[in-house]
Amino acid sequence: MSDQLRPRASLRTAVVWEVLRDALDRRAKAAGRDALEILDTGGGSGKFAVQAARLGHRVTVVDPNPNALFALERRATEAGVADLVRGVQGDALGLFDVVERGAYDAVLCHGVLEYVDDPAECVRNVVAALRPAGTLSLLAAGLGGAVLARALAGHFDEARQALTDPTGHWGPGDPVLRRFTADQLSALAAEAGLEVASVHGVRVFADLVPGVLVDAEPGAMDALFRLEAAAAELPAFHSVATQLHVLAERG
Repeated sequence: MSDQLRPRASLRTAVVWEVLRDALDRRAKAAGRDALEILDTGGGSGKFAVQAARLGHRVTVVDPNPNALFALERRATEAGVADLVRGVQGDALGLFDVVERGAYDAVLCHGVLEYVDDPAECVRNVVAALRPAGTLSLLAAGLGGAVLARALAGHFDEARQALTDPTGHWGPGDPVLRRFTADQLSALAAEAGLEVASVHGVRVFADLVPGVLVDAEPGAMDALFRLEAAAAELPAFHSVATQLHVLAERG
């Protein structure tokens, strides 16, 4: 994708989408079907759901925010995939009040675990929505990235607080309730009965590089994306990533 088609905001999710798209392709081939049934818990306005629908998959988005679901409907309509995207108001812990158990080829749980009281219960719940063979995509805030960001901003006490707090919380002004290491996030998937297929660091550099450096030089956005993609797979960079992405499989 060229710089003109990759705005800076989308760079923050591009690595996740590349990994997820490949996983969906593999799952569709294994299932012998072109279209998968996908559940996106906490999917909000449909950043990933609409992209998946563009591939021909049917996506159900569960989110507690009605305004986000309204934005999802608008985004799906503008993308021409309104017939493939369904929004339902609900949350991950009350998931089976609004969707069926064991009905989905893939489940996305992105930006949810940071805010629930019991992440392990949440993961077990979303795993129960998978078919006997299915894929789970977990995306959550990374501990090391928050520590690094607070330190680089000159908030050294907050950086130390995040580093030593069991939940990775840096203080009263922190909007994120908890953060994870790669091992912690992988363990949640494994304890729910899945096999971890891959772990990626997300936004290793994108949140740290000043926008003026990216905007000033032609080709810089593409170069930054290639750097993010290369670093994402290296365990050494997982410890400084803003987010962590775990892809896990059942069956």
